[in-house]
Amino acid sequence: MSVLVLALLIVLGLVLAVRKRRLSSAVVFVLGGILFFAVGCGPLPDELLKRLQAGFVAEPLQAWQPRTAIIVLGGGAQRVADTGAVEILLPAYSRVLKGLELYLQCKHAGKACVLITSGGDPIEAGVSEAKVYGDALLRAGVDPSDLVLEGRSLNTWQNAQYCATWLDEHPQDQVVLVTSGFHLRRGLLYFAHFGIRALPVRSDFLSAQVGPLPQAYNFLAMDLALHEYAGLWRYRIYNMLGWNVTAKAPRAI
Repeated sequence: MSVLVLALLIVLGLVLAVRKRRLSSAVVFVLGGILFFAVGCGPLPDELLKRLQAGFVAEPLQAWQPRTAIIVLGGGAQRVADTGAVEILLPAYSRVLKGLELYLQCKHAGKACVLITSGGDPIEAGVSEAKVYGDALLRAGVDPSDLVLEGRSLNTWQNAQYCATWLDEHPQDQVVLVTSGFHLRRGLLYFAHFGIRALPVRSDFLSAQVGPLPQAYNFLAMDLALHEYAGLWRYRIYNMLGWNVTAKAPRAI
């Protein structure tokens, strides 16, 4: 997204230059240069990511309720070229690991714990993210009776919608939401819309690489941040226009 904006600025600057709008062209090129270095050298994506992730912790919970659902949101899966197997995408490993860590802590506390993996098959690999993550968790020792696969959702909104449906049918005393730090704010907002007041636990913390030279990584970090902010604003705009389904009253803490 950020690269596209820069490309559009370059095209606009060239068009203005061809039309002899030299001052306007110069202003556009200067703005493009400022944006390029602000993003590529890291300060802009770093600040946006810090604001997204502020206030979220990765520490273990101090108190477990008798019935707890731990929800791990999907972060992607991939088909491996040489074997054809579908495996966890690199950014999702931290979510699966954090979900497993919390599940083991909950079981150690002697509570009834359900681990929900939520994610469909957006890449049409023939197997859902929930199933891929669930298989890994079973190999790590999760009791099959404690594992729930929500394999229909194709985005965060549907993660919340379909998990809320399951929780309606299986009430819990506590709901823990596990995802990447930059994704938590939007995830909590969507789950709250469907009446789930979840406890947030981040599985990772993403930072930009701030330095004197532009890096491709920082453009990726910028796009991730912009995607989250766009989701937050889209939710608010849809609410104002009445396009979202009616919000439900909170029913879990």
